[in-house]
Amino acid sequence: MGKASLNYVKRNVFSGILVGMGFAAFIDEFVFHQLLQWHHFYDGSTTRIGIISDGFFHAFSWFATIGGLFLFADLRRRNALKFKKWHGSFWLGTGGFQLYDGLIQHKLMGLHQIRYVDTLWIYDTIWNGLALLMIVAGIVLLQISKKKQGRHSYE
Repeated sequence: MGKASLNYVKRNVFSGILVGMGFAAFIDEFVFHQLLQWHHFYDGSTTRIGIISDGFFHAFSWFATIGGLFLFADLRRRNALKFKKWHGSFWLGTGGFQLYDGLIQHKLMGLHQIRYVDTLWIYDTIWNGLALLMIVAGIVLLQISKKKQGRHSYE
């Protein structure tokens, strides 16, 4: 594999991870912050500060998504898109962000919890379990794309 080809493989992976992270952050912010109003990005202060922190979090999700989609469009334009590799990277980014959110932001940093209830462990288990499933799905898709590399241009 030449240097240019390796560069395109990395771009496929990076683009998928960025879009996956942005997608996970967007769903988290839209569903859990806005619709259900279970928490804000930062719950250690006033509601106003929580809403401001949600705005920054929302901006991050859009910057990640748009950056990843620009890379995606460039890969398509150059006929270098390997969709299975990109799709696996998307799920790796989605699950990775969710696991980071569940372990680092919720538990280690204590920025917020998924929901403020007595049975928090149930929410944590589901949240982090789904994250792990998405990561595994991403790894499986990446392994499949690696095995079939070069056989079909849509991979």
